[in-house]
Amino acid sequence: MKGNSSSAKPLTDHDHYKAPSEPSIKKVPPKRKKRRRSQAFQEAVTGYFFLAPALLLLGVFLLYPMGAAFYYSFTDFYILKPDDISFIGFENFSYIWQDAQFRQAFWNTVYFSVIVVPVQLAVALGLALLINKKLKFRVFFRTAFFSPVVMSLVVVSILWTFMYNPNEGLINQLLGLIGISPQPFLTSPDQAMNSIIVMSVWQGAGFQMMIFLAGLQNIPNHLYEAADIDGASNWQKFLHVTLPGLKNIALFIFITISIAAFKLLVQPMIMTQGGPLGSTKSLVYHIYETGFNYRDVGYASAMAVVFTLIVLTITIIQRVLIREERG
Repeated sequence: MKGNSSSAKPLTDHDHYKAPSEPSIKKVPPKRKKRRRSQAFQEAVTGYFFLAPALLLLGVFLLYPMGAAFYYSFTDFYILKPDDISFIGFENFSYIWQDAQFRQAFWNTVYFSVIVVPVQLAVALGLALLINKKLKFRVFFRTAFFSPVVMSLVVVSILWTFMYNPNEGLINQLLGLIGISPQPFLTSPDQAMNSIIVMSVWQGAGFQMMIFLAGLQNIPNHLYEAADIDGASNWQKFLHVTLPGLKNIALFIFITISIAAFKLLVQPMIMTQGGPLGSTKSLVYHIYETGFNYRDVGYASAMAVVFTLIVLTITIIQRVLIREERG
């Protein structure tokens, strides 16, 4: 008897294979998404709320004056005639390079910066090395060296003006004790700027000293111990351990002192009024004098724009050089 026996095929591995099911992705409910968005929005609003006072002050006292100075630099704005303003284009900028007082103020500022930056840097480093040693009265000397920084620059300028007095000044009295004749100091075109440089270094070195001191205390002691084992002298340890450890800090201080030096204003204004014979008139003081004493706001704004470009160029060059050295 023949049955309906069909030849059954053996099952293969392919027949048992099942395609893997796709991983289930948990979908975030729409309500939760809205809740997260609203929370992020509230946090952003809160952040901008706390930033608003600072942004307002920044706009009123920085951004708006910068924009106004840029606008007025292309006008003949005279402060006593605020309604009589006319656009004159680049006339103010072309006159800058013909202004002998501007050129003199520019070179006075360059001279001040070239001298005061390395001198103040060296004095600050020397004071930091001295204070970093375990000496008696170290706290007293640290306070004494830093105290001129917290004093008003106007007060310091007035104090040094009395000390530089040719007849009754303290410095001339001290020079007389060692047989040196009285010096004119601020009344001499040859000595006035150098006298301001000495006072500026004395007043500002304490702040850089504290930065250097923090850097010295962060240099690992085992580097000095290894140098002692190798028989290195104090000068060799200074060159190969201390200076490399202070490299980044020194570059930072160099940039800050350079920018501050180009903004020289208070010292010549208080001590010499830009004299004698314009030997101490700085760029910032010349801009101030033109805008407020002579009321020529348009020309003063043009000089301010040029001064900003000069400082910006110097800052960019310094940053590029620092980046190349680090690379």
